[in-house]
Amino acid sequence: MCTLEKRGEVFILTLTGSGEHRLNPTLLDAIRSALNQVRAAATSFSVALITTAHGKFFSNGYDLDWAGSDKVRGDLMTSKLRLVVADFITLPCPTIAAVTGHASAAGFILARCHDYVVMRKDRGFVYMSEMDIALVIPAWFHALVKNKVGSATAVRDLMLRADKVTAAVAVEKGIIDLAVVGEEETVEAAVRIGEEFVRRKWKGHVYAGNRVGLMWEVLEEIRKLDTSTGSRL
Repeated sequence: MCTLEKRGEVFILTLTGSGEHRLNPTLLDAIRSALNQVRAAATSFSVALITTAHGKFFSNGYDLDWAGSDKVRGDLMTSKLRLVVADFITLPCPTIAAVTGHASAAGFILARCHDYVVMRKDRGFVYMSEMDIALVIPAWFHALVKNKVGSATAVRDLMLRADKVTAAVAVEKGIIDLAVVGEEETVEAAVRIGEEFVRRKWKGHVYAGNRVGLMWEVLEEIRKLDTSTGSRL
């Protein structure tokens, strides 16, 4: 499902295997468990977190096959993603997504809830697929994308045209922060950013508090759906 390793003061959370890394409760719980380990470490010293994935996909979104037409399963899956995103927003350290493959729908939300996104230039795209699969995008997805993507035109094209945006174009549109050629090179670029932040020796609770201030509207939308997000505000 996922692994967590530590390289110096930088943690690397990797979604493992060659599959699509569909977001079902098992994977989301594993991600939360890893985040709890990072949170515990960040209370004692300055750290950073990189999230990446093996294979063709960073994440291809919700595990719709697992949920099927079962509303209870669907609600469980979506509530667990809200918990994960709330955890990322309140995590007391900088976070960087190293996107080495496709990041679609909820998978794009997982990537873009990080502070920074580094993406592989020679493979993959970001894609909000809901128009193509006839799903209404939830309000908290809208809040997060608007918070992270500065251009209203870029937000519109993501949400209403279901554009598949490659890394180079995503940088131009302000959807991601950096495009790099190669899988290992993308991860290494993210690690260098993390190491630079670690050297600043920022206080984790201050970093988290400032991030929460920037993303308050996202947390409010999450709370409207679930008054027990599990986030540590």
